[in-house]
Amino acid sequence: MTRIFTLVEDYSGYESPFLAHHGVSFLIEGTRTILFDAGQKAFPLLYNMERLGRDPSTIDCVFLSHCHYDHTGGLLDVLRAINERIPVIAHSTVFRPHFSEKESENVGIPFGQEVVQEYCQLVLRDSPFEIMENVYSTGEIVHREGFETEALQNMRLYTLEKGNPVKDWLMDDMSIVMKTPEGLVIVTGCSHAGIVSIIDHAVSLMHEKRIKAVIGGFHLIEAGKEHIEKTVDALRARNVQGLYTGHCTGLRAEALFLDSWGEQFHKLHSGMVIEI
Repeated sequence: MTRIFTLVEDYSGYESPFLAHHGVSFLIEGTRTILFDAGQKAFPLLYNMERLGRDPSTIDCVFLSHCHYDHTGGLLDVLRAINERIPVIAHSTVFRPHFSEKESENVGIPFGQEVVQEYCQLVLRDSPFEIMENVYSTGEIVHREGFETEALQNMRLYTLEKGNPVKDWLMDDMSIVMKTPEGLVIVTGCSHAGIVSIIDHAVSLMHEKRIKAVIGGFHLIEAGKEHIEKTVDALRARNVQGLYTGHCTGLRAEALFLDSWGEQFHKLHSGMVIEI
């Protein structure tokens, strides 16, 4: 059995003893233990780990889904708590400067590569590979659905090349896909590559059409009604069995997912444990 612990999420849950903040982090326990993203700050993550009876020293590696600060900001303090030079898996461009038109400061990972590699073994890989038995990094998502690409275009995100701003397509957006007897389980951070594109990539990568569950943020919080409806229709057409989502998904999208999936829709919250 694999267990996925929601270490931190935007929502703490009803009458919950757990802490929440803007960001996301999961602990995936199988034959090895993977920390998927590190939230915005380490304190809520480490506090919730203690409440869940999980010890940072058991973490075998860290997987960073993309560069954004709300997924990477807690990294250094978490690595200090682990106190071993474990692998940190990420895309080769994860340390680039990254800006939003809404923000005047870098909203990417808040640490330089030189600082991070003092505390870990960096594994910067853009292509898919097996992390542990039946658990894979998707690598970057090159082929993307048209309507999802258009949405990313409208986000107006930038990086720097030779000091000049250029469009940032967030090619570092990667997910984890797990192979189970009942189908694939996909864990995402923010799904900037597009949740439909991620699912299609995982199906092609694993040669498996059955999707048991998709877990994570779907980044539909600023999407229009048409985009959300296209996403719902696409996930239904792909026979996705279960949805566990929150963070950047947005209330309008969650309401439509609940309406379509019923009891197979689950709103993520800090402390939620998913058993696969």
